[in-house]
Amino acid sequence: MDHVQPASQRAAALPPDFHVYFITWTTYGTWLPGDARGWRKRRRGLQIPQRLLEQWCRKQMTGEAVLLQSHDRETVEDACREHCRFLGLHLLAVGARTNHVHVVVGANAAPQTVRDQLKANCTRRLRAQAVPLNVKRTWTRGGDCEVLDGDEDVDAAVLYVVEAQDRKGAEYTEDNRARRRADTRTDEDRNRPWRTTPGPDAGECG
Repeated sequence: MDHVQPASQRAAALPPDFHVYFITWTTYGTWLPGDARGWRKRRRGLQIPQRLLEQWCRKQMTGEAVLLQSHDRETVEDACREHCRFLGLHLLAVGARTNHVHVVVGANAAPQTVRDQLKANCTRRLRAQAVPLNVKRTWTRGGDCEVLDGDEDVDAAVLYVVEAQDRKGAEYTEDNRARRRADTRTDEDRNRPWRTTPGPDAGECG
């Protein structure tokens, strides 16, 4: 896990055309439509669990679900650092878990572009490591991209990536974040094409 400077110093270091994104993506087959944890339907937001849908989607999978081992997670985090250094992005935190990856990064490109480039570089590095992860599909399609509007949001996201996932009962949860942001987002924010809570796109079954 990466530890970073206070938010005020990070904000001062960012070029004026940069935005800070909290990006999350999951490994293939570990968060299907219908999942008991909730899932998202494209353009329709968060959906309730649907056990039969999840079972149907699992049957459509073209490979085994992918879980990252400790050496895989190290490779993923290193790949994210390498990618950000190469492109001049400001990596604030990165955390690879068994079935998902979190990145907090400052960039001047669209969040979906940053996400997809990170995923591609991680895949390349996983296939080239000493014990290659050679699977047909490594990641779920797409992923979550949240624009962080200020120091408070940046601090909360970094804390979640660096510490909160290892602390049972942490106050910073997806629901808490959504409630806190609900009254501050503009209509433009709500209509952005990227998503702010976890889960795959509908149709992510095969």
